[in-house]
Amino acid sequence: MRLAFVHTVSAVLDQFRDRVSSEFPDLDAFHVLNESLLQDLLREEPPAAVFERLATQLEIAEASGADLIVVTCSSTSPGVDIARNSLKTPVLKIDDPMASLAVTSATRIGLVCTASSTLQASTALLLQHARDASRQIVIQPVLLPRAYAALFAGDRAEHDRIVLSAARELATNVELLVLAQASLAPLQEELASSVKVPVLASPDLLFEKLHTLVGVS
Repeated sequence: MRLAFVHTVSAVLDQFRDRVSSEFPDLDAFHVLNESLLQDLLREEPPAAVFERLATQLEIAEASGADLIVVTCSSTSPGVDIARNSLKTPVLKIDDPMASLAVTSATRIGLVCTASSTLQASTALLLQHARDASRQIVIQPVLLPRAYAALFAGDRAEHDRIVLSAARELATNVELLVLAQASLAPLQEELASSVKVPVLASPDLLFEKLHTLVGVS
């Protein structure tokens, strides 16, 4: 089986390359990076043009012989839905396993985002999984652009402070927290230990799904 990973952030590519090598040492896997996709969504470029370029990246992955394509950018979720219509290769979003678990575990879901481009995409993904599961949910989102700016500027401590403070407050009004971006995953353990509701992050759940699909325990 050959897996393709499509990334929009170089740091995420590095993290996934290391983890794939560790957990699937014998797997034939390759990585595609196009940072312009997320950058242009954040600049509020026309999404249709960005998603057309995303589709090109997915077509390249398919033409390279991938049996499964994994997209690790939450913001491009609507573009994945469009591209799936023209691909024969299955495409898995990084947030698919997390969204599936979230909507079957709670009805009042808190959604934590730092990138403006992720808010609408992650909300739509949760609602789609809820429809697929015949579940009714209420999403309470919080967008933290100052945290994203701090992380982009290299101030991880300030990013973490902003996210933890807002997420803890949000947790008092919901049954479950969803950390909408892979960049928030490092805060999952600390946050879960300080709130009374479950906290979900995408990478671990994605890799659990991949172990099932690839057949490696």
